[in-house]
Amino acid sequence: METKHCNFWLPNKNRFCANTLLNGSLFCGNHNSRPEGQWIQCPVDPSHSVLEQNLKWHVKRCPLLKQVRSLSDQPFYQKGINAGSDGEQQEEETSGINDSRLPTMTVSSEMKRNALRRMSVLEFCNLIEKVESIHESLCKDIQDSFQMPDVCSHWIKSKEEERKLPFQEKHIMQQASIVGNLENFGVLKNSLSRKQSTCEEPVKGKDAGVSTVIEFGAGRGYLTQMLADCYGITRVFLVERKAYKLKADRSLRQNESLTLERLRIDIEDLNLNAVESLQGVPFLATGKHLCGSATDLTLRCCFPEYRKDSSEQHTTNISFGGLAIATCCHHLCQWKHYTNKEFFLDLGMTKEEFHAITWFTSWAVDATHDSDLPDTTNCITHLQSIKEQGNGYTDGVEKIISEMEAAKRAALGFKCKWIIDIGRLMWLRKLGLEAMLVRYVQPSISPENHLLLAKPLN
Repeated sequence: METKHCNFWLPNKNRFCANTLLNGSLFCGNHNSRPEGQWIQCPVDPSHSVLEQNLKWHVKRCPLLKQVRSLSDQPFYQKGINAGSDGEQQEEETSGINDSRLPTMTVSSEMKRNALRRMSVLEFCNLIEKVESIHESLCKDIQDSFQMPDVCSHWIKSKEEERKLPFQEKHIMQQASIVGNLENFGVLKNSLSRKQSTCEEPVKGKDAGVSTVIEFGAGRGYLTQMLADCYGITRVFLVERKAYKLKADRSLRQNESLTLERLRIDIEDLNLNAVESLQGVPFLATGKHLCGSATDLTLRCCFPEYRKDSSEQHTTNISFGGLAIATCCHHLCQWKHYTNKEFFLDLGMTKEEFHAITWFTSWAVDATHDSDLPDTTNCITHLQSIKEQGNGYTDGVEKIISEMEAAKRAALGFKCKWIIDIGRLMWLRKLGLEAMLVRYVQPSISPENHLLLAKPLN
């Protein structure tokens, strides 16, 4: 007997819903009319609703509840272990309280914007001048390092010939430059000869460099696929909290010399020291576009011995071999998660000013990214005149922002991005690592082009 389908029309898909009808209805369960007052938001997962009379039954069987329980049962799950603390260091030492165990409200972009616009004209002008001064003193020597290793070039060519290139050209350029910078930095060793550059058979042993890779925020895992195919990687851990289709996992599992583990977990809750198969193995940590605080969570995750809670200080069994993180989405950064609060405090910045700077980074999208950004000297001169005159700006910060040219707002936004990443760079160096910060692709490929590199000192 032919199955009858839902009669609800889906305009975006230009067809009817394909779900099966409910008994006695022309629609499926998703599109059947809901009587007012009978449906309430699920207390476990607010993204869906449930009939009020079925609530007690539903909360025991909600699909999200099963997922959360499955997650918490993993041996490497520890809630908020890499979250950091919202308090300043002095407050933590005197109170003896680890704030990472307490719930902390995320400061949304709207909250940051509203706080900024409540500033006085003088406070706003002073903050912009601080940004300019800090950038001028700390961010002058950042280098461009656009790489395309021969081994990656041959790999790309072979994939194109086989029509198996799984991603767009702009992503290829970014991935190749990330691994090329790791090779130049001395973390990776090219394990393939010219003859083997079509990735037929990787060279193993001590000449292969770091052989274990952890990709944080892995998504589909294509950065790791290039690393595995071109640099003789033998063990891979893909850390990702979401489920993805069209993953590189299938291709990676076909490599008999490689062991793959996908860890379905939020980086904030990952106790890397509890991953049994990683014990004592030097690993390379990578991440392509770790949004906002995900970069800071990853840094803490890689160095558990430097977390505030010292309970694991003498039981750390993981071995750091190198790091390459492409940072992005600085407007999502949070004070609680940021690794180097001391850096901002020493510059005379408050938590509120840090959040204002993170919101400034959203201005970077105002640029066209096809040429160098303009000088902002005239902008600073204009702000100084505003401070001196003090008249005509009764509307406060809102009017000043509206009068700033889009390109100059973008320039200030990018400067704030550099300041945030310089703080992370300083944190890595404070741990005794060799570290550097580079622009790894042209802005026309991606304006989010900051790459953080680190390795143990020789």
